[in-house]
Amino acid sequence: MKKLTASILLVLASSLSLAHSEPAAKAPAAVEQYKNIHLASASVSIVDLKNGKHLYNKNADVVVSIASITKLMTAMVILDGKQSLTQNISFSRNDRTLAHNYYSRIRTQSELNRADAMRIMLMSSENLAATALASNYPGGFKAFVKAMNAKAKALGMQRTRFVDSSGLSPNNVSTAADLTRLVTAAAKYPQIRDYSTTKVFTANFESPRYRLAYTNTNALVRGGNWDIRLSKTGYLDEAGRCLVMLTRIDNREVVMVMLDSFGKRTPTGDANRIRKWLQTGDSGTIAGAALDYERRRNAELQKR
Repeated sequence: MKKLTASILLVLASSLSLAHSEPAAKAPAAVEQYKNIHLASASVSIVDLKNGKHLYNKNADVVVSIASITKLMTAMVILDGKQSLTQNISFSRNDRTLAHNYYSRIRTQSELNRADAMRIMLMSSENLAATALASNYPGGFKAFVKAMNAKAKALGMQRTRFVDSSGLSPNNVSTAADLTRLVTAAAKYPQIRDYSTTKVFTANFESPRYRLAYTNTNALVRGGNWDIRLSKTGYLDEAGRCLVMLTRIDNREVVMVMLDSFGKRTPTGDANRIRKWLQTGDSGTIAGAALDYERRRNAELQKR
């Protein structure tokens, strides 16, 4: 019996020794988290809103033009300023000049309340509304831009710089990583969530009275098949097609930042690929023209 017991103990000891001598399984390398994801946007950042975990990054720290994504900062500065949302603001000739004389259906000298101006700025990317909101800020346009940059600094957006409130200037620059901070901060404002995800809206102007209908620039918001909590599109020649969103996927709120892609539908295509990747582990493929653009732009950004 003693010999049998000793033999059992010897076997157990050998097993324990073998277990300790075997190397522990290695944790997946960071790059392995990105397996089977292919996106057409040149700069990307995907973050889990709840824990702040970065799910995917591509050229996320490269400084690029951000076009009308700028308008999310514009909205935050307006709301931080506690200006009356029911008060009318006017659209002046100087506002048109500040907006680079970019086309707008809004009539010069007409008026609209601040809340509706913010709504059409966010949902339909109305540039003259963004400019007039800044001009009607205490201290005027320059003071507003200064407040935008101060807010960016307070949010830790270290590689971000604003020069106007609309995003029409290519000198409004940031990174995909910084913009995840912007979206996360903007999502704390109920008005920004509401205004940016409005599908259609009719604005009632005064002096003179007229009405203008607006639609959301994000096809995913209009389609209704996504649970989108915040949205903003952007486009300039220098910035490419851009899209940022806060969306709920399988009971998880996810921040998506997609900058500099080819074609009007490419950012929404990337959003669909991201959702598919999060749900299945495989994003699917990219169309040829969009892929060629991504490869060229990726090579350029890698040199910066």
